[in-house]
Amino acid sequence: MSRIGKKPVAVPAGVTAKVEGQTVSVKGPKGELSFTVPEDVVVVMQDGAIKVDPRDESKRARAMWGMSRSMVANLVTGVSAGYERKLEITGVGYKAAVVGKNLQLSLGYSHDINYPIPDGISIVTPKPTEVGITGIDKRKVGQVAAEIRAYRGPEPYKGKGIKYQGEFIFRKEGKKK
Repeated sequence: MSRIGKKPVAVPAGVTAKVEGQTVSVKGPKGELSFTVPEDVVVVMQDGAIKVDPRDESKRARAMWGMSRSMVANLVTGVSAGYERKLEITGVGYKAAVVGKNLQLSLGYSHDINYPIPDGISIVTPKPTEVGITGIDKRKVGQVAAEIRAYRGPEPYKGKGIKYQGEFIFRKEGKKK
């Protein structure tokens, strides 16, 4: 039994949710999102909340039950509060700046990296060593943060590179002479 799937997703004030067949559409102050749940689960609106239940007791249905409930909860949170990821840049001369519709990264390579900012995502650089990524779609925000981090991931010896805010980098000791 899915402990996550058992809880109904509460729809807060200011957010409207609509269930049509297998598609859940949620509209709120920050925007509108929709998700098509797999055929293995049933979605219904009852008492101002969205309830997700498995169609049968198959292994796939039970797996999709918790995942579908989490995806619907992410939609509701996204349109009401939104999501944010922060990245920290560490290294001499490493910096980031938003130039037009691109994020320009100087990461010690022979050239600057221009990352095009996708639709539905906003990127700010309050300091040259900080990048803030915000949006209403949790998957998209996480994917953009992962793509930016992949340009120069943190290395364990000096700690240089791009890391998530609050991420712990296991540091290694260098060779002894």
